[in-house]
Amino acid sequence: MDLDPDGIFRDDSDSDDDFFHERESSKEFSVYLVDASPKMFSAAGTHEDDKPESFFHAAVKCILESLQTQIIGRLSDEVAICFFNTREKKNLQDLNGVYVFTVAGRELLDRPTDRLIKEFSNINEFFMDSIGSRYWIEPASRENSLYNALWAAQALLRKGSAKNVAKRILIFTNDDDPFRNISGAAKADMIRTTLQRAKDAQELGISIDLLPLSSKEFNVSAVYAELLGLQREDLPMFLTCSDEKMEDMCNQLRKRMFSKRKVKTLMLVITSGVSIAVNSYALIRPSAPGAIVWLDSVTNRPLKTERSFICADTGALVERPRIHFHEFRGDMVRFTVEELAEIKKVSDGHLHLLGFKPLDCLKDYHNLRPSTFLYPADEEIAGSTCAFVALHRSMLRLHRFAVAFQGSSSHPRLVALVARDEVIGSSGQLEPPGMHLIYLPYSDDVRYPEELRIDAGNPHATDEQIRKASSLLKRIDLKDFSVFQFSNPSLQRHYAALQALALDRDEMPVVKDETLPDEEGMARPGVVRAIEEFKIAVYGENHDEEEAAARGSTTDASKKRKAMYEVALKECAGYDWADLAENGKLKDLTVMELKNYLTAHSLPVTGNKQVLINRILTHLGK
Repeated sequence: MDLDPDGIFRDDSDSDDDFFHERESSKEFSVYLVDASPKMFSAAGTHEDDKPESFFHAAVKCILESLQTQIIGRLSDEVAICFFNTREKKNLQDLNGVYVFTVAGRELLDRPTDRLIKEFSNINEFFMDSIGSRYWIEPASRENSLYNALWAAQALLRKGSAKNVAKRILIFTNDDDPFRNISGAAKADMIRTTLQRAKDAQELGISIDLLPLSSKEFNVSAVYAELLGLQREDLPMFLTCSDEKMEDMCNQLRKRMFSKRKVKTLMLVITSGVSIAVNSYALIRPSAPGAIVWLDSVTNRPLKTERSFICADTGALVERPRIHFHEFRGDMVRFTVEELAEIKKVSDGHLHLLGFKPLDCLKDYHNLRPSTFLYPADEEIAGSTCAFVALHRSMLRLHRFAVAFQGSSSHPRLVALVARDEVIGSSGQLEPPGMHLIYLPYSDDVRYPEELRIDAGNPHATDEQIRKASSLLKRIDLKDFSVFQFSNPSLQRHYAALQALALDRDEMPVVKDETLPDEEGMARPGVVRAIEEFKIAVYGENHDEEEAAARGSTTDASKKRKAMYEVALKECAGYDWADLAENGKLKDLTVMELKNYLTAHSLPVTGNKQVLINRILTHLGK
């Protein structure tokens, strides 16, 4: 049985993609709770085609965009769409005023599918006829639809363990006080039971979030502040989010739904017997198309890959060998599977603190790849937060960064732990405190380019040219630039094509290329004037005329070459070149006649007569 000796020490889990993409440790179950009361169908604004748009339509549009993003980026996530304050009811508990939307062949809480997106995109057309709208929280109804909706959502999120699944409920509504029509003991009892239902869900590990759709001021303190569990210091930030315009609601939903998930939990080993548990979070990563999935040509279902071992001598199917062989100096060395695993194990995968260095020693070019953010976790080791805070404050005060070793089977390396202080704005916390894990380069990763020495005789920019260049740069400078402002147009077109194919759409969505130059901005009078002044300072006032003359001379030269080609083609047409080459009579022709043939066939015309003859013979295949 032949084995590949070069692949003995290869780890099956090793991949070059692991350098850029870190695997997430959990998936997310989400329930969209959409208020369907008559108030949600009032006009919220105008659409792009100047048609009135309701709050309900805005919520549906936001959820659609979220589903289209999830089906591409996070296939393991599962979602459910639930309406409350509806005329019809459809839920596991048979509660009034709650309707869980789904499609055939899909569970109530399941992965998003193309059929779900297609049917949900048309819900505005049949909602009133099939589901209907009704405000259930009325004195006469004695029904609490918000309580029922939270109960139904909690039941949908019953499956999955809270240890490896993040669960959340997102409420869409434009009513900041759903109990305003009720008073007295009935109102107090409804609020109490609703808050208790929300508290029970949160104790089960379900987070509740709110996306207010009101175009006016949304008073979150009336009911939802206590329902969401917001503290007094959290209200200013939430009020800022709730004041966003209707057209920004989709962006708000994207930020809420795609919160940072921990990549994995690491142990920061300070010394023998002393460790701190930290959660690692992936920050900015380059986007790439999804992995290729092989499908069956008949059923169109994903294929399952299996590996079998076949004996080279008999062709029989054998079990995976427990012993591996590798030739070394003429001898066959035996390795067991356990021995190979132990050899490839560089470290336990944790962070081992080596020491501290001044921040001045850390250079910009040491950061080879996006950093990872570290935050303490008391779940694994009690007291990790207290120890982490003490280490974090000391590093900030002393202006030091920590050097640690991170071992793995694929990329063992030294890393730098740089403490970052908390950033607080007028609306609350902008950036949390923690540490950035920066992957340090190996010695051969650092390049030392050769220095270009400019002699005194070479031209230098004058002060006038430098001043005009500075003025031009100030004119075309991008204000408040951020990498988040631009999307990869190639990826956007790729996913737009997939979306159109999956949803059976004839037209592909228009993708705006934000990387193209701003022609409107470059045409502003101030920018045009700065560009013209820079050209005059560098190239002179007659630069355009000289450039036009150069183009004219180039045109004249091309015309001359074309004329020479036509003359050569006409002159060589009167000879039977194959017969001349066969009988050895090319040497009787003049050099000019030979060059006519070469020019007519776009061949070089340099060299003596014998070189020209040999070139013609080669072209004729002689």
